[in-house]
Amino acid sequence: MHIATCKYHDHVHLAVVQENSALFPAMCKEWPSNINDMLQLIDAGADSLQALKNIVAKASADEWIALTQVEMMSPIPRPRQNIMCLGWNYIEHVEETAGKALEAPKLPKYPIVFTKAASSMNGPYADIPVDLAVSDKMDWEVELAVIIGKSGQGITKEKAMEHVFGYSIINDVSARDIQKRHKQFFIGKSFTGACPMGPWIVTADEIADPQQLDLKSWVNDKIKQDSNTKYQIFDVASVIETLSQGMVLEAGDIIATGTPSGVGYVRNPPEYLMPGDVVACEIEGIGKISNPIVAK
Repeated sequence: MHIATCKYHDHVHLAVVQENSALFPAMCKEWPSNINDMLQLIDAGADSLQALKNIVAKASADEWIALTQVEMMSPIPRPRQNIMCLGWNYIEHVEETAGKALEAPKLPKYPIVFTKAASSMNGPYADIPVDLAVSDKMDWEVELAVIIGKSGQGITKEKAMEHVFGYSIINDVSARDIQKRHKQFFIGKSFTGACPMGPWIVTADEIADPQQLDLKSWVNDKIKQDSNTKYQIFDVASVIETLSQGMVLEAGDIIATGTPSGVGYVRNPPEYLMPGDVVACEIEGIGKISNPIVAK
């Protein structure tokens, strides 16, 4: 299923999306009254997903709302904690960044992990604000997002995929000058609106292999990144195993699994997102997000 968060008539709804329409389970009498958003759905476990499938199967045509009538939001508008992110997780991205402003290491032996503030979350088609007085070097990064469905600690690689609720798209928008200035990732990754996500979460049962997905990005309809998740240095299962060794991965946690080559700051000359630009990200089997850049 494609499960989304939408605003309709000034109310925020959990929704199932099929083709160009959305179904709001809360409007169906069979739906539990205590499950009203994505995190509550994830917390409720597998039985809630089956109940949702049953409602979709029984829904009549007049219960579906055209997507043109709703505003798509981030599937998880406010995560409970920071988004966990992988740095330099594609071989060609490590190679392209070697010797640049943010010098990459040789191929990492262990995943390089940082976080992005929960407050940076943004919608799949929302404006990304850019304040040129703060940063004029905002960059794009298309990434596969993994959403944890079942909490756990000490998760083995063999069991890791049992803990995945689904997948989405993240654009890990990054202020490169701020990263360089502070010698770390967090501030430059956490600007308000710098984490567009969506347009929905595709449940894990619909993605046969997360390591075989094409992913692309464009700026103003010019392709910038074009790769496949098979080139990840650390696959999804390995990342879950590593992250869970010393901490509990909780239901609803979001992991952004790194970006391939083609980002702006390594180009010659470097390219950055400016007001008036439109940046788009697409991942096979999930969909596409597109965000205008606007002056703050």
